[in-house]
Formats: sequence, structure tokens, C-alpha cells
Amino acid sequence: MTFTAPGNGAQVEALKNINFTLKQGELLSVLGPSGCGKTTLLNMVAGFLNPTSGDLMLGGKTIEGPGVERGMVFQQGALFEWLTVSKNVDFGLRMKNMPAVERKQLVDKWLDIVGLSGFGDTPTYQLSGGMQQRVALARCLVNDPDLILMDEPLGALDALTREKMQSLILELWKETGKTIIIITHSVEEALLLGQRLFVMAPRPGRIHKEYQLNFAELGLQESLRDIKQKNDFNKVREEILTMIWDMEEEIMGGV
Repeated sequence: MTFTAPGNGAQVEALKNINFTLKQGELLSVLGPSGCGKTTLLNMVAGFLNPTSGDLMLGGKTIEGPGVERGMVFQQGALFEWLTVSKNVDFGLRMKNMPAVERKQLVDKWLDIVGLSGFGDTPTYQLSGGMQQRVALARCLVNDPDLILMDEPLGALDALTREKMQSLILELWKETGKTIIIITHSVEEALLLGQRLFVMAPRPGRIHKEYQLNFAELGLQESLRDIKQKNDFNKVREEILTMIWDMEEEIMGGV
């Protein structure tokens, strides 16, 4: 993926030689230093950006733009704050002209699943950050996408709320069997939420190392806090932290 820099018109190679296949129901986390192309990669899968070379396929079809088979959860929720919780969640269903009775049933179901039962008539701006992200998750899932894309969805939350939301994401993954890609700057979060983890390197962005992990499955049975105390968790965390630190040092040394 190549961009043209504003001003001087120089060609900037944002991503290079990215090649991977996701299995249905797989949970992938993507991690790396700033500027490694994580969000660019996610935006390409979402259909917001078109690759300048190569192809992106979903279910055997080329991705040529945004589609209902892909749902996006943004860092700040991207909610309509002047609408109620229910009106935010059923927005996509209204765009599909789904009958009101069916919409209400689906909205009530997903608000219950994400722990917001009884908040349907609450103005969204009155909710905490964590509750707003629950609304964003419900709005995504109510449309039943095949692929869920998450761009730093928990980055703005406090530590306790973030841990609760990590557990919720794992529970939703288990209950729905959805394929999920989550972008994060947190090494711990990438380890906890990724069956598969890509560590990306910058300039140009590329997959530097891939891990197959079991912490997401463990998180369905054990406390995330307990998992973070395990020796194998800490070993991989330190390995990745060192890897990213060395990348950052190299970037700074090249400035």
C-alpha cells in the first residue's frame, strides 16, 4: 500500500508484502510501534482504503469498499450522542428497513448480552466511556457481520473498565463464533485477546513475527488477572516488548 505525501508528492510505502489468511471464527490481534501501518491494514480490510497492489478477499469475494458483512468498532465508539442507546444500536437495522418489532427484539437481545439491559432509552451522552463502548459493540453485533474489526476499541478506558471489556470481548467471541481482528498498542491486551498475534514492523509496515497463543481460550475459563501472572505469559510479553523497543530505538536513531 503506497501513499502520495502531500506537498512534495513523494511516494510513501505504508505496507509491504502483507500476506495472510484468516480462518472463520479466528481471533487475531495486531500490535506494533506507531507508524507500522496497523490502522491502515484495518481500514483496507474495512474497505475504507483500496490497496495500490494485491487483493483483499472475504468469503471468496474481492473487498472493493465497505460492506454489511464487516462491522467496525472504533476507539471512541463513533456513536450518535444525541440519540438514545436503542436508536444507536438499531441504526443499521433501520437502514435495512427492518420492521420495528423485529428491531426491538434484536436490540433488547444485544443490550442484554453486553450488560446494558434497561438502558435503551438513555441518551448516549449520559453514559460512561465503558458503557459507550458496550453500545458500540452491540451496534456492530446486532447487524450480524461475518467479520468484526476493532481499532483500539479499549484504548481510552481506565484500567479496571478495560479489563472488564476485554473479558466481554472474549465472551462475545465465544458466544457468536465471529471472526475478529483487533488493533491495539497494548502488548498485554494483544496477548490476552489474540489466538493469533501479528507483531508489525514499520517503514514499510510488514508482519515481523507471528505468534499462535492459547491465552484467549484460557481467558474464557480463568481470570485475566491470573493469566497475566503466568510465567509463559510474562515470557512472551517481555520478548515482544523488547522487540518493539528495539524497533522504536531504530526509528529514533534514523531520525
